[in-house]
Amino acid sequence: MEWSDEGIGLTVRRHGESSAIVSLLTLGHGRHGGLVRGGSSRRMRGFLQPGNTVSANWRARLEEHLGTLTVEPMVSHAALYDQPGPLAALTAATALVEAALPERAPHPELYHLLGELLEALDRPGWAEAYIRWELRLLADLGFGLDLGSCASTGTNDGLAWVSPKSGRAVSLSAGEPWRAKLLPLPRFLSPEGGAPDLAQLNEGLRLTGWFLERHVFTAHNARTPDSRERLIGYLRGLDAARQDIV
Repeated sequence: MEWSDEGIGLTVRRHGESSAIVSLLTLGHGRHGGLVRGGSSRRMRGFLQPGNTVSANWRARLEEHLGTLTVEPMVSHAALYDQPGPLAALTAATALVEAALPERAPHPELYHLLGELLEALDRPGWAEAYIRWELRLLADLGFGLDLGSCASTGTNDGLAWVSPKSGRAVSLSAGEPWRAKLLPLPRFLSPEGGAPDLAQLNEGLRLTGWFLERHVFTAHNARTPDSRERLIGYLRGLDAARQDIV
């Protein structure tokens, strides 16, 4: 069994003295792992990092085997490793893909979306880009949210809440009697749009996190990756004077 593809690094685990077990999100073969001989060497550690894109060749005697990977660098996002916020978003995104996607099931659209996110993390507005990526991840997994119109009235005016059951937006007036049970809808994710502040970014992470927890992790008796919690902690720790960096 053999294939060649391109893939974005998700996880790297040392194996033995010099090898590593690497997990990739590949374009045509989904989330796929393999043994990289020499993967713990100084030369290969430089590009075998989460978020970097590699060309990969996988080979195994049987399809169900772990197999071996030979990889060559294509795109590096090493610059993000010197930026605490974008690095937190990078590690959160790759950990979510590793935890949420079934193994070896193709997700070509998500592959491209992850690549676009990694490019966006090196620009202003990276935190908003990350939250919108989580919404696309939910949609790719079949749990997309409908934030364009009110579930009760059908209009798109004054949307302020999201139903935790249906994932649909609710207007301020229609949701007032049940506001204690509803999730806040950050304005930047509503049809009104606009640039988010830190409070809205934290609301956005709370919103996507609730549905990730419900549909992806609780349903599979798993827990949210620690790296996502670190991203939340980073944003919560920012003060108002540093809002321009997100």
